[in-house]
Amino acid sequence: MERETAIEFKNVSKIYKLKRKDKNVTKAQKTQYFYALKDISFEVKKGQVLGILGTNGSGKSTMALVLSGIASPDEGEIIVDGEQALVAINTGLNKELTGLENIELKGALLGLSKKKIKEITDGVIEFAEIGDFLYQPVKKYSSGMKSRLGFSINLCLDPEILIIDEALSVGDKGFAQKCLARMNELKKEGKTIIFISHSLPQVREFCDTAMWLEGGKMKEYGAIGAVCDHYAEYIEYCHTLTKAEKRAEREEKFKERIIKDRKVGWIDRLFG
Repeated sequence: MERETAIEFKNVSKIYKLKRKDKNVTKAQKTQYFYALKDISFEVKKGQVLGILGTNGSGKSTMALVLSGIASPDEGEIIVDGEQALVAINTGLNKELTGLENIELKGALLGLSKKKIKEITDGVIEFAEIGDFLYQPVKKYSSGMKSRLGFSINLCLDPEILIIDEALSVGDKGFAQKCLARMNELKKEGKTIIFISHSLPQVREFCDTAMWLEGGKMKEYGAIGAVCDHYAEYIEYCHTLTKAEKRAEREEKFKERIIKDRKVGWIDRLFG
C-alpha cells in the first residue's frame, strides 16, 4: 500500500528583497528582488527520510524555514500533513530567557499542560546535558550549547515531521553521535525527517532520498545513491576551479536569480 503524503510542494518560490549600496542609481533601482527558491515541486511521503544537499547560498536554510512554516512561499502552494519542528542554530530560542524558560515557553505556545511541560523538561535536561547552564540566559550559550538545547527540546516534543538544518555541524562529536542514534530510532518509528547538511557521508548513510539544491533551484531529486554521487562529482569539479573562476560562477548564478521587471505593489512602495 502506498504511503500517505506528509509534505507536498507545488511550484514553490520564495522571494527576498535586496538593497544595493551603489549611490549612482535611482531609489527604484536600489531595490532588487531575487529568488531564494524558484519553482520547486516535490513530494515527501510519511516515514520518508529526505536529505537536502547544496553548496553555501543554494537555498537550504530558506527551504528549512519554508518547510517548517516559519516563512511563507511567495509563489506556489505547500501542503503539510503533520506537526513540524525545526532544529537549527539560533532558531526558536529567545536569547534573553534561560534554557529552562525557553522549554516552558515552547510548551506553553503549543498549548501543552503543565504536566506535559514538566515531562518534556525532564527529557530535555537528560538529553541535552548542559548542566547549570539550563538556568542561564541563552545569550551566554556557545553555538554548540544552543544546538544541544534546540535539538533536545524538539526531540522531546515528539513532532510528526522533524526538520534538521545543520544542527549537528556544531558542538562535540559525542553529542552529534547521540543525536544521530536518536534520529535513527525516530526513523525506525516511522517519523518523517528532513535532514539538511553539508556532510555528504551523513546524508548518504542516514537518508533514503535526496534533494540537491543549487542557485535556489532543485537540480536533482531521487534515490540517495544517485543524487549523492552526482553532488560529490560537482563538489570535486568546484575544487578544481581557481578563486576567480569560483567568484565568476557565483556571480553568474546570482544574476540568474534576480527578478527583472518585477511589479512592485503598494505595500512594497510603502515599506520599501
